[in-house]
Amino acid sequence: MFQPLSLFIGWRYTRARRRNHFISFISLTSILGLTLGVGVMITVLSVMNGFDHELRTRILGMVPQATINAYQPIGQWQDLVRVAQRNPQVVAAAPFIQMQGMLTAQGNVSGAVITGIIPEAEQRVSIVQQAMIQGKLTALKDAAFGIVVGQGVAQALGIRLGDKVMLVLPETSPTPAGVIPRFRRFTVVGIFKVGAEVDSSLAYIHLGDAGRMLHMSGQVQGIRLKLRDLFQAPQVTQAILRQLDENFFGSTWEETQGNLFSAIRMEKTMMGLLLFLIVAVAAFNIVSSLVMVVTDKKADIAILRTLGASPQTIQRIFMVQGSVIGIGGTLMGVMLGVLLALTVSPLVDAIQHLFGLDLFAAYFVNYLPSRLQWSDVLWVSALALVLSFLATVYPARRAAAVQPAEALRYE
Repeated sequence: MFQPLSLFIGWRYTRARRRNHFISFISLTSILGLTLGVGVMITVLSVMNGFDHELRTRILGMVPQATINAYQPIGQWQDLVRVAQRNPQVVAAAPFIQMQGMLTAQGNVSGAVITGIIPEAEQRVSIVQQAMIQGKLTALKDAAFGIVVGQGVAQALGIRLGDKVMLVLPETSPTPAGVIPRFRRFTVVGIFKVGAEVDSSLAYIHLGDAGRMLHMSGQVQGIRLKLRDLFQAPQVTQAILRQLDENFFGSTWEETQGNLFSAIRMEKTMMGLLLFLIVAVAAFNIVSSLVMVVTDKKADIAILRTLGASPQTIQRIFMVQGSVIGIGGTLMGVMLGVLLALTVSPLVDAIQHLFGLDLFAAYFVNYLPSRLQWSDVLWVSALALVLSFLATVYPARRAAAVQPAEALRYE
């Protein structure tokens, strides 16, 4: 089959066993370096994607994605829900009352954000029901004064299902004995575990009980929204507020949790930059390898030139050779990276069990999450191929500049 001369010779140089074993070793290390660089880059980016997804699923599954609040308590909150649900980006809406207080039990004290909810409505806008490890969210009944707490709160107070806890609010109530803090005894009817800081700061009671605690029975402070696209939260909130009067204002997850996700995004960017330098070093090895090959093949280059090969043909020969190294290293790196990205979670779990380690005790997850995104694989592969191709330019131009008479003088 017909092949261009440059492709035929360049491919043959790549396959041939060289007399200079040191040059062969340098070429092999170039391929291995590129393979490891691409593989590690894909694996680390997949792990970063996994952490980002876990944060988004766990934390944003518990905290409001967007809320519509009122400066004054809302009586007809059902009308507000209907207005919000007319927006095509709103999946569900649920009313809430939120307050800060202290939970006390068995001489222990823990601060918490207490949210009054309707359990059936809350299940449509948060993952708290899926996160329950004891009891059920639907065990919260109006006027029963039950409470659902996070595992961190339960551990801090030393309480279990069925125990009693005292909720103390900073608001005061006038009594014949004077002004005293507002408090109420609740029964623990459920414990949830998300694996994040919210486990140590959130608790839920029924909306009716929260209204009684704040003397606003039948009223709510606002509604919580679940959206189809998290990143449309500011636009959706503003669109809903334009349909309401000045008594309402909005907030989104970007205001409450935005710094955390910005830090994750910045960390992913910096990690990608550092790994890019690893790939760049591997590509630089291709330069040194090809320069040595050009030096070793000066006689062959001179003979090809005397047989009529043009400088452009010589240049393409070594560009083909370098490109084969780059393509081979990139393909093997992609296979290695995809394999590691898909198996790194069970692999790390096996290492933990084998050596009795707990590497993630300080984190909000108990395993190493990995989420392979093919867009990352594509741009990492493209980056490695471009760098590999650029690495061939200088050695190839140097080969094209070889003078036949000078190269054959001592042959």
